[in-house]
Amino acid sequence: MTAKIISGTETARQIREELKQEIASLKEKHNLVPGLATVLVGADPASQVYVGAKEKTSKELGIYSERYDIPAETTQAELLARIDRLNKDPKIHGILVQLPLPKHIKETDILYAIDPKKDVDGFHPVNVGKLMIGEADYLPCTPHGIQQLLIRSGIEIDGAEVVILGRSNIVGKPIANILLQKKEGANATVTVCHTGTRDIKFHTRRADILIVAAGRPKAVTADMVKEGVVVIDVGVNRIGKTPEGKSILVGDVDFEAVKEKAKAITPVPGGVGPMTITMLMLNTVKAAKIAAGLI
Repeated sequence: MTAKIISGTETARQIREELKQEIASLKEKHNLVPGLATVLVGADPASQVYVGAKEKTSKELGIYSERYDIPAETTQAELLARIDRLNKDPKIHGILVQLPLPKHIKETDILYAIDPKKDVDGFHPVNVGKLMIGEADYLPCTPHGIQQLLIRSGIEIDGAEVVILGRSNIVGKPIANILLQKKEGANATVTVCHTGTRDIKFHTRRADILIVAAGRPKAVTADMVKEGVVVIDVGVNRIGKTPEGKSILVGDVDFEAVKEKAKAITPVPGGVGPMTITMLMLNTVKAAKIAAGLI
């Protein structure tokens, strides 16, 4: 068996086309332009790349975009004041503060200061709580992207044994909550494995769907999965450089070995990654519709 490759690049392109049409319709019918503000504190190179990609995608889709590049020495009080202004700005429907923040700023204080209705990352405790009870306004971007990859690839989630490696607040915990809801595109039996799990192989070999966010290159090997499994690899690990100086990226799954047993698998790069920014745009559009009373 050679696995079907689940392309996040292609799925993200399809969703962005749908969003582009929806945004154009909102402008035409309701004079509504979704607005997204991104805040970057300091000059972390990876963060600059991410924020730049979000800004570029916003413009391509027709979303109004504001970007704030703030010096690393900015105080917490100054950053909170900036967020307060954005909370009150009617042009801005979504606020994204790029993490990580400098060490002198407490991340939770910043994230909790964002108006939950503008928290398009889905990290505010109000939105986390609403996710838990199945009433989320916004699903966190990477987990939502994972769910969409499964749905749009025709993978049966209802009743499936889903095993998740990793319990982070960004991926592991929210995707577990999303997939166990009694809803369409969910209703799975979910097991979460982590560093305290005694026999990880016992669990991974039972998985119909295996979602891996372990943070270690090639942590999942072929002997850890059953024939016909669907594998979603969230990991991105730089393990060296090509002779041309480009970074070599691998996931948390031994792709070449596992794809011979899997029914379907995401590649790295080109799998989950492209979905994250796309889901951020989807959340921003939804935030604009909520603010306008359209939903």
